[in-house]
Amino acid sequence: MNKIEFNDGLLEYLATSPTPFHAVANLRPLFESQDFEYLDETQPWNIKPGGRYVVTRNGSALIAFILGQRPLHRSGLAMAGAHTDSPCLKVKPSPLLTGPGGVRLGVEVYGSPLLNTWFDRDLSIAGRVSFVQEDAGSQAIQSTTVDLKRPLAVIPNLAIHLDREANKNRSVQNQKELPALISDGAHLSEPLEGLLKKELAEKRIALESAAILEYELQLYDTQPPDYTGHTRELFSSARIDNLLSCYTLAHGLANASAGKSSLIVLNDHEEVGSHTPEGASGNFLSQILERILPDPQERAMALAQSFMISSDNAHALHPAHVEKYDPGHSPLLNNGPVIKYNANRRYATTSETAARFRLLCRSAGVPTQSFVMRSDMPCGSTIGPLVSSLTGVPTVDIGVPMLAMHSIRETAGCEDAFFLYRVMVEYFQ
Repeated sequence: MNKIEFNDGLLEYLATSPTPFHAVANLRPLFESQDFEYLDETQPWNIKPGGRYVVTRNGSALIAFILGQRPLHRSGLAMAGAHTDSPCLKVKPSPLLTGPGGVRLGVEVYGSPLLNTWFDRDLSIAGRVSFVQEDAGSQAIQSTTVDLKRPLAVIPNLAIHLDREANKNRSVQNQKELPALISDGAHLSEPLEGLLKKELAEKRIALESAAILEYELQLYDTQPPDYTGHTRELFSSARIDNLLSCYTLAHGLANASAGKSSLIVLNDHEEVGSHTPEGASGNFLSQILERILPDPQERAMALAQSFMISSDNAHALHPAHVEKYDPGHSPLLNNGPVIKYNANRRYATTSETAARFRLLCRSAGVPTQSFVMRSDMPCGSTIGPLVSSLTGVPTVDIGVPMLAMHSIRETAGCEDAFFLYRVMVEYFQ
């Protein structure tokens, strides 16, 4: 795959994956095309050397793995991880707020988005809906992804004439200002459930005599990803953090040969602490490893010989705020993947794991950069320290440099995305 093909595919993936449920579902054709067998956690498994397998949890987290011919307790696993979720605004269970000026949708802040970037954007709704088809004589709960696609809502700013200090001191009052305007009030022909039923009808799921029981929905910006920059060397999109890594790791693994035992884990809920069954602090990875290697001693031997690349985006040097970066550790766009360090182990990188990643990049012909947060500023974290502490696997934290992390629209470099893909292909081969 060349750089243009890779980046075109990445932008399509970003455009069609407004939620973690879509991010996982949209990887299914890739794995099917490469003969990965889908496994069910509720059923017995019969996995064999040379096999290629995928398992999901909650529809929002995924583990895919290839088993080589060598026994795992003698070879270990080449592992890599990322997360499927991004900061956003989630629709509340009973969201419609009717009052003077129109009808709004109540929302809850998920993670730590840059809230000011959500104002005056064309917003739609996507997520997962759970329902029963009562006319079929069954009370079995079914679930499906939904994406209403068209602009349905907006969070309007207050005009400058009514807030003369807006450009000097702008803070957001979440409960008051973030509910999204969905109707002027006079033209709301149907409640939210009606819109969802229409979407499900397009999927040929008849709900005339059925009922929507619950949903997990979120707002998203309908502006599609696109290339930018003087020579289209950059691209801007929602959810670059961290769907770029998900797409890259999945393609790196799917295109690898079966000679080496390899695994990727794409966890949900990293942005809110990972303490869920499908999060990095949950037991998803550990239970899958137990099923791959039932013998505790062989599993311990395999993990001691394994390696984990935790891939989550890094902060590129912002040209208007160079004072926010540590000198010598200020990554530049299109200059290669970033190795992330923190003395307090908010990142899992050690000297040995960093050295191993640098050598891997050298073998792939890819440059590397370094990032350390300023000593007077707090450091974020990733799934890396969580996975490393739960499994004991040596881990390096890396990522593609980007601007405007956690904005509704982020920016990254086309060279960097393809650099990371080349590294992952080299790693899994």
